Amino acid sequence: MTDRRLRILCVADTDSYVKWGAATLGRTPEAWDRLLVVIETPFLPTEAQREAAVEGFGVDSPEVLSLEALKARVAKLKPDVVFLSMRGPVIRVVLRAVLEVSKRRPILLSGLPGISIPATKKALSFRSQVDLMILHSKREIREFTELTERLGIPNEFGLATLPFLQSKEAHVSLAPERERDEVVFAVQAKVPRVRSDRMAVVEWLAECARRHPDLKVVLKLRAVGDEKQTHAEHHPYHELLAELQDRPTNLVAESGSMGAHLANAVGLVTVSSTALIEAVAIGVPGLALSDFGVSRRLINPVFEDSNLFGSAGELVAAHFRTPEPEWLDDNYFQSDDANDWIERLENLVAANALEPLPLKRQRYGRLGGRLRHVWDRKRALGSLDRSFAGYAALVVGYPVRTMFRVARKTRGVVRRAVRRRGGQDPSELLETSPQTRSLSSSSIDLPHAP
Repeated sequence: MTDRRLRILCVADTDSYVKWGAATLGRTPEAWDRLLVVIETPFLPTEAQREAAVEGFGVDSPEVLSLEALKARVAKLKPDVVFLSMRGPVIRVVLRAVLEVSKRRPILLSGLPGISIPATKKALSFRSQVDLMILHSKREIREFTELTERLGIPNEFGLATLPFLQSKEAHVSLAPERERDEVVFAVQAKVPRVRSDRMAVVEWLAECARRHPDLKVVLKLRAVGDEKQTHAEHHPYHELLAELQDRPTNLVAESGSMGAHLANAVGLVTVSSTALIEAVAIGVPGLALSDFGVSRRLINPVFEDSNLFGSAGELVAAHFRTPEPEWLDDNYFQSDDANDWIERLENLVAANALEPLPLKRQRYGRLGGRLRHVWDRKRALGSLDRSFAGYAALVVGYPVRTMFRVARKTRGVVRRAVRRRGGQDPSELLETSPQTRSLSSSSIDLPHAP
């Protein structure tokens, strides 16, 4: 490293990624030059969401930039590190834009903003070109390392404590136990997915409120009105709450900072939200509802052996749990000495300054040449990309994607059938078919967008 201050530019997109990006920047050395911006996409968080996301992390309110404005900012700033705190599909688009205007490419940093168990191929493949991926527990490092070896997607991982966790001692706003009066349910957009399951949660919360009139039972919303969030939410809780018959007055739906609600909480309830980890960190008891099962789809296998799983009956009784000490070190509560992401990042920056590091090869989603790049940009930016090429890419791209999906699904069905019968893998038959050869060799180009 030279004596020059390290410059890190964080580019975020949705509410949860803005919060994670701001919190992560807040944990970097004070000697670094840090800047957070938000890329303009159809999922742009409102000003209120952006302000709430950066609150308490020592980061200025982020400026919103179009893709072109971001390119101009990168060209002027010449950051040593570009921190891609965003959803996978947007990473590809922003990464290409950054490289397009960088004479010496910056180190590319990314990761996931919460619980990343189970490790998924999609999370890894979208970040296959980054130099360092931040993970937040020893278990996540272990599972993602195993996945990279299995898929053949090399990546370097750095360990960091979830940056928005605060210790009980540091959380000076935590109310005395005798004064806390909130049962907080951490809403998630994706789980549970089925309307009847979500309505069941509302009814359990209502019964808890009826049995405990001295407590305020809060449905902690991620977004209200026209506010966007990282994942589309079907059957929003506040709409289900409006349908509830005989709704108790102490059952409410509120937004705002999770930290403010936890400061007054007697217990935190969720299916699999990272908010449960936040609660554990400051000594607030919690409950991970087990009534819908434990599965990858519910994103809750991480809580196995934690002693945090409990039933709706425990929620109604306002009975909350504390985690097993043995579970903590492997799951988000490692010692500070174990965290190595800053050291790894500084080493990469130093190596890149001596000799530019080669850019990793993109894994998956490479077919189609320039058309694929235009397609990725149109899908990431939606109506904000008004180019002719973008619309043309949709016209061509959707039928091609459908053909690939059908071929991939057919291959999977045939493979499973052959395995059951003890035969050989028939993939080479599909790979040598005229249709697959034609698709695999296609590199359709388009005229330059106006």
